Amino acid sequence: MLLNRIMVLATRGTQSIGSWLRSFKNLKLLPLVSGFHVAGMEKPDSSMGGGSVIELEDRDPNNLNQHLQVMWDDVIGEPDGIRSPECAWRLSSHCFRLSRGCCYVFLSVLVAPLAALCLGFTFACLAFEHIWCIAPCLRVWKISCAATRNFCMASVQAVVRPCTESVGYLFHNVRIMNQRLPDGPDRKDDILII
Repeated sequence: MLLNRIMVLATRGTQSIGSWLRSFKNLKLLPLVSGFHVAGMEKPDSSMGGGSVIELEDRDPNNLNQHLQVMWDDVIGEPDGIRSPECAWRLSSHCFRLSRGCCYVFLSVLVAPLAALCLGFTFACLAFEHIWCIAPCLRVWKISCAATRNFCMASVQAVVRPCTESVGYLFHNVRIMNQRLPDGPDRKDDILII
């Protein structure tokens, strides 16, 4: 029945697109797909009724954007020496808040889903790269360099260590004494100026 209705709507050439969409909207598809669930598209626990309102209100729990200050008082401030009329100040404040809110909502409705999609792809590719490319390459590098590391350690133990120990024995009887020289006016005469 649904397919027949769609075919009838699609084959009508005289009907405008707007009326076609209104007719399509009136098909009431919700009862047909009520048991359909897409993985990862479920509502978050906080909006399913039993959750708290705090989880919906605190959308930056890790303080990622704490530096972003976009309130009226954070952006605009008049010093004591110069003031605009009270009505202009209030009107400017309302215009600022309204334009900021509307523009942000408009951009977040239009751009945020696409940005979230791109960021999801980006972080998925980054995770894939680290899991399947970088970590195995690092493991191969560690395994390959293990023989070189053992050779270098043996060389240092065989050549460098005996040399440094013999130099240490040579200088082990050297004594260094620290003595503070007296500070005073007669000490300035001993300085040689060239």
